[in-house]
Amino acid sequence: MTRRPRLSPTVGTARNLIRAALDEARIALGSRILVACSGGTDSLALAATAAYFEHSGQYRVGAVVVDHGLQPDSADVAESARTQLAGLGLDGVEVRRVRVATTGMGPEAAARTARYEALDAAVEQQGAAAVLLGHTLDDQAEQVLLGLARGSGTRSLSGMPARRGVYLRPFLGLRRMETEEICRFMGLMPWHDPTNTDPALTRSRVRTQVLPYLEDALGPGIAESLYRTSRILAQDAAYLDELAASEYERLRKPAVSAEADNTEHDDGAQLLLSEDALRALPPAIRQRVLALAVVELGGVQPSFERLLAAENLLRRTGSAGPVQLGGKVSVYRQVRGSRVPQGDPSYGSLVLRKNL
Repeated sequence: MTRRPRLSPTVGTARNLIRAALDEARIALGSRILVACSGGTDSLALAATAAYFEHSGQYRVGAVVVDHGLQPDSADVAESARTQLAGLGLDGVEVRRVRVATTGMGPEAAARTARYEALDAAVEQQGAAAVLLGHTLDDQAEQVLLGLARGSGTRSLSGMPARRGVYLRPFLGLRRMETEEICRFMGLMPWHDPTNTDPALTRSRVRTQVLPYLEDALGPGIAESLYRTSRILAQDAAYLDELAASEYERLRKPAVSAEADNTEHDDGAQLLLSEDALRALPPAIRQRVLALAVVELGGVQPSFERLLAAENLLRRTGSAGPVQLGGKVSVYRQVRGSRVPQGDPSYGSLVLRKNL
């Protein structure tokens, strides 16, 4: 009698992580699940682990390989990944080739944008309920360090979310060395992206220089500590965002007139926020409320410095501003005077305007 090979404990842990992520997202049994796979160690290990749920009949699991076309052998890498994924017995594997923009943003951001556009299209065409991404604990630790280097806030320091829409990251609690172990156990041959060790890229320097240095200087466990920090901050950020959203809905008012300001304006959309109500809020909530107004008007998330400048308007008397908050959205303090009677809704308000 031939004995079945013993299951690797790491593979068992990885399966449990995927099952927990799908349960947390309330993905119904029998749903279509896609694995985003580059052919690298992490995503290949994720696909190999997810194949269990296809073979056991719990979910219909397929995979999507995105070929960014950024390297001469990218088509060969994508085909190698497709062949290995097909050998895992997945329910369909497709390669999607994308064109990465060369202007308007950095190369990493442009590749990420093109990748998610391809994955979004695959979700729509295949009716997928979820897409699994192979980011690991090490990736999360790197993300937190990058946020610290930028001087970012709570949301950024919480790192990559375990879930965003249809996208799930079940391996955020798994080390990169464990995905390597899974690939060895499964007999897979992952592709090693040369950009991961390219010193010209900030993330690569964090991976190959900064984290190892911190491990040497402060002792082992730095990556785990950064991951734990990200989980704590994610909870804090979610709570603060929830409070801010509630306050924003309470405070926001559509502007009924542009006559109160002493300057000439175009006909862009605008919102009013009561000065007194804003002053009563804690800074962490007040800044989030201002940012929500900017985003609703079609602007971009303001920097901390821009939000401080907007808050400074609340310390002024008379008209003040405008302060540019980003994405052509500005804020100014409404004049209190004969042109704005106390019965007018805009009396005593900050006015946020989207300039056309």
